[in-house]
Amino acid sequence: MNRMVKCALMAGAALSAIGTAAYAQDGSGIAATSVEDIIVTARRTEESAQKTPLALTAFSGESLERTGAQQVTDLQGAVPNLNLVQGRGSSNSTNIYIRGVGQPDSLQTFDPAVGVYVDDVYYSRIRGTQFDLLDLERVEILRGPQGTLYGKNTIGGAMKLVSRRPGQEFRARGSVAYGEYDLMEVQGAVSGPVSDNLALGLSVLHSERGGYVTDPVTGAEYNDKHSQAVRGSLAWDPTSNFRIDFNADYSKDDAGLTVGQAQNTLTNLLGVPAYLVPAQTPEFNFKTRTTPGLPNETRLETWGTALRMTWDLSDKLSLKSITSYRELNTDDYIDFDATELEIADALVAVDQNQFSQEFQLTYTGDRVNAVAGLYYLKEEVSSHQESYNDDLTKGLVFPPLWNGDYTFTRFIDDDLETTSKAIFGNISYDVTDALRISAGVRYTEEEKLYDRFTYVASDSPFLVSQYGFAPPKGTWDDTSLMISADYQLSPDAMVYARYSQGFKSGGFNGRANSGTEATAYDPETADTIEAGAKTTFFDRRLRLNLATFFTKYKDFQARVSGVENDPITGVPVGVLSVINAGALEIFGFEVEAVARPTAGLTLDAQIGFLDADYKEFNDARFLNFDGSRAFQDPAFSPKWTLRFGGQHEWSLGNGSSLTVGAAAKYRSRMALAVDNTLADSTIPLESMYQDSYWLYDARVVWSDASDRYSIGLYGQNLTDEVYKTDAQEFSSIGNIRTAYFGAPRTWMIKFSAKY
Repeated sequence: MNRMVKCALMAGAALSAIGTAAYAQDGSGIAATSVEDIIVTARRTEESAQKTPLALTAFSGESLERTGAQQVTDLQGAVPNLNLVQGRGSSNSTNIYIRGVGQPDSLQTFDPAVGVYVDDVYYSRIRGTQFDLLDLERVEILRGPQGTLYGKNTIGGAMKLVSRRPGQEFRARGSVAYGEYDLMEVQGAVSGPVSDNLALGLSVLHSERGGYVTDPVTGAEYNDKHSQAVRGSLAWDPTSNFRIDFNADYSKDDAGLTVGQAQNTLTNLLGVPAYLVPAQTPEFNFKTRTTPGLPNETRLETWGTALRMTWDLSDKLSLKSITSYRELNTDDYIDFDATELEIADALVAVDQNQFSQEFQLTYTGDRVNAVAGLYYLKEEVSSHQESYNDDLTKGLVFPPLWNGDYTFTRFIDDDLETTSKAIFGNISYDVTDALRISAGVRYTEEEKLYDRFTYVASDSPFLVSQYGFAPPKGTWDDTSLMISADYQLSPDAMVYARYSQGFKSGGFNGRANSGTEATAYDPETADTIEAGAKTTFFDRRLRLNLATFFTKYKDFQARVSGVENDPITGVPVGVLSVINAGALEIFGFEVEAVARPTAGLTLDAQIGFLDADYKEFNDARFLNFDGSRAFQDPAFSPKWTLRFGGQHEWSLGNGSSLTVGAAAKYRSRMALAVDNTLADSTIPLESMYQDSYWLYDARVVWSDASDRYSIGLYGQNLTDEVYKTDAQEFSSIGNIRTAYFGAPRTWMIKFSAKY
């Protein structure tokens, strides 16, 4: 560990850690000396975040606005052991890993490993989750398996976004922001009463920004942003014991490609170099060639509705119904090889819809609290893909079958239908005033129907082929358990221990190019033991939350790359298989703290340590290692994630205030792809890694005496660090390895008003 990291850890120990990213204010507008708590619904019932016996970080909507956060990916670094970045090659998907567990592939046949919920509605795909933070009440990040209360595909954890509920007080707020790369963002939200028991709300957003990446020949800009969103909300309380909440939302994203940088020499099908990359890849300068003649854009439209009805059957018993329907449509063009060549360029067009229904029965007693429920999900996904590979067959010389240049385009059409049903329950019992035990169970049944047709078009008859894949229905079931105990040492200190399980659904390989790849794979499972403490000291001036955990992660679903010879032509063909590779063991700890030593001064820190190791990774292609590649590094599992922040707020003579804040964020070296060594070798692929790095952010915000108006200057990545966030390892197809990079240094000026 280098000296800088050691110093940072010593500073973190001195600062302690953050439990919630919010703080209270006194009447003058200056932040008070006490640390504010947040009410969360992590366990499906309202309770203090500090009394919830699991690792949880919550952000209030006010704190998100105060720090200038615009999208969910701006939370990167603010939560220990969380990786939250834009997905590879897509402007609308999100790569989410928690404690080394995640799923980065946005292809529709791969399920996420971290559940994403908006107003208690589950989002089935990682596409469409690159959310703008629009008029939110709070965001909750739950770490560790959440299989009992949240179900499948929460094996790593869950991210919950909760929008503001319209109330009986008129409320309005808006903001206008301008920044580097011609950033322009306008947000507005208004809500208020229509009658004594009915309130309406409306939120709108328009956000656009020029591209970070430029094609040096054409001048076209990529990695840009152009999105709109609108959400309407209705809150109706027809009787004192019956509430109705209805939300409807629509969003649209219309951007250029998300492109990266080719990391090694590209070849045709026979391994002949087609694009040379220096042995030492030059530092990324945000300039990349793209393939001419293609639309080179990514488009998304998504909309949905959610109806929540709550009926208080008695003072202690309530019934809630959550009904939702959503649709998502995307047309993504992806330049996998990140060059002007057509080694591998693709259109991925997806039409997805989902219907979900959940019933929750909640009991709140003197010593017993319980929730039980039923869940149903029906999802339909249709996809059309076109893979443009003319340069993969250019110069192909393979006598006597062919000698020359040939076109090569692969067309894929597939359909996936998923039906998921579950029954669950969770109960907490206060054994004494200080000791509470909790237990939960969830049983899930899931069915998947999948069919796929692949057709290859070429002006060479030897390359033309077609392939159909319609496997038997996939059926899986799972029972997940949870048990925990927590003890209240004092009104301001709690310790807890927790055992939890989760599973990630099985499925079918949507990247299959041949019969040997087109197989079903089984679910993943995780068992986690966690212990922690949530404490507040010195009249709530200091909060210190600690957690440590150990996870056994089984049947890890690995998408791996390989090559096999075509049985007819003998030509090497890229193989992209999905296998249940084996098992991991993951150990770690987390420290979160916030300190308010004086009025106006806030210091906070987040520290995450992660030690993830394969115990099994079976791959027959690693002959020199007895068919095992367990020596490799698990992807997106940096040993250290650190953040240290602070801000000071001064009261100016006229009653207004000035706030200056800054943060330093650190991530240690990590792998960015499952395939991160040479085939059958321990030699690491450095292009598939990101070395350790620091990022620095700062802000200056002025607020008027009424705290209604503010103007702020925000800076991100102040040292202009060049760093990778994700990578593609497709070396079996044209030797492709592509890295994607985080944003360069940016600034933004934002004016806000609220009433």
